[in-house]
Amino acid sequence: MTTPFIHRHAAHCETGTVAALLRDRGLDLSEPMVFGIGGGVFFIYVPFVKMGGIPLAAYRGAPGSIIKSAYKRLGVKVRVMRFRSPDDGMASLDRFLAAGTSVGLRTSGYWLPYFPQNLRFQFNAHHLVAFGKEGGDYILSDPVFEHPVRCPAADLRRARFTKGLFAPKGLLFYPEEIPANPDIKGAVIDGIRFTCRRMLVPVPFMGVAGIRYLSRQMRKWPDKLGMERAAYYMGSVVRMQEEIGTGGAGFRFMYTAFLQEAAGVTGMAAVSEAAGMMSETGDKWREFAVMGAKVCKGVLEGPGAYAEIADRVFDCAEREERIFRLLKGAV
Repeated sequence: MTTPFIHRHAAHCETGTVAALLRDRGLDLSEPMVFGIGGGVFFIYVPFVKMGGIPLAAYRGAPGSIIKSAYKRLGVKVRVMRFRSPDDGMASLDRFLAAGTSVGLRTSGYWLPYFPQNLRFQFNAHHLVAFGKEGGDYILSDPVFEHPVRCPAADLRRARFTKGLFAPKGLLFYPEEIPANPDIKGAVIDGIRFTCRRMLVPVPFMGVAGIRYLSRQMRKWPDKLGMERAAYYMGSVVRMQEEIGTGGAGFRFMYTAFLQEAAGVTGMAAVSEAAGMMSETGDKWREFAVMGAKVCKGVLEGPGAYAEIADRVFDCAEREERIFRLLKGAV
C-alpha cells in the first residue's frame, strides 16, 4: 500500500521541496536542516548585475544550489531532467505521477493561478512538488502554501516552460536512491564548513565583505541616485530580505534553527553559542528592514536616515564575521 504524500508548510520553496521529497521517501529532516546542510545562507550584492534595473542583492545561494548540495552531502542520488519540448516535459511528468512517484518542479510563480494576484512577480525559480493528477488538474505540494493546491495543466505547462532569467526549461528532479543510514553529522559539518568559506571569502561583493560593501553604498544612495531612486533601491534590498521566501531576516532565523539542531547532532558547544549569536543578528537584520520600510514610506527621510541604516547593516556584518569565525574554528 502506497503511503499518502504528507504536505508541510515551509518558509522557503526550495528547502521545503527538498525536505518534502526526502520525507516522502522515508528520510524526515526539518527544513532548517536541509537549508544548513545545503549551505543555503549567504550574502551577495552586485551593483553591475541588475534585476528590473536594481542591483542584485541576495541572502542565499543561487536557485538550485541547495538541491544539489544537500542531496550530495547526504549521499542521495538525485535524477535531474530538463526538456526542450513542453509536450515531452508534461508527458514525462504524467508518467511519474501515474507510477506514484512524487517529483520536484521548477516553475515561475507568476503563471501559477493559485497565487494571489498581488503576490505574483516574474521569478523563474519557484520550486514545488507534484504528487498527483485528477482529470485536467495537477495536485501540488507548494511549500509556501498551507495546504496542497490544484493547478490546471495549461497553467502548469506555462509555469514550467516560461522564458527569461533562470528559465526552468521544464526542470524535474527527484531522489533516486537514499542511503539506509546517511551520515547526518558529517553532512552538517560539511555544510557549516562550506558556509564559513563563502561568508568569509575576501571578495568585495560576497559574504561578510559584501554586507560591508552594501553598507558603504547605502550611504551614497541619496546623493548619487536622488531620494526617490534611493528609496527604490532600499525597498528592493528589504524585499529580498523579508519577502522573497526567506521566512524573515534574510534566512538568518532559519540558519539559527539549523545551528540549534546542529549543536545537538555534533555536540559542539561553539555551534550552540553561534546559534544564539545568529538569532540576535537576525533581530538586527529585522530592525534594519523596519527602518528601511520607513524610508520607503517617507516616514524617515534625508541622508541622515540612510547613514543610520547603513550603520545597522555594517553592525550585521561585524556580527556575522564573529559568528562564522567561531564556527570555522569549531568545525
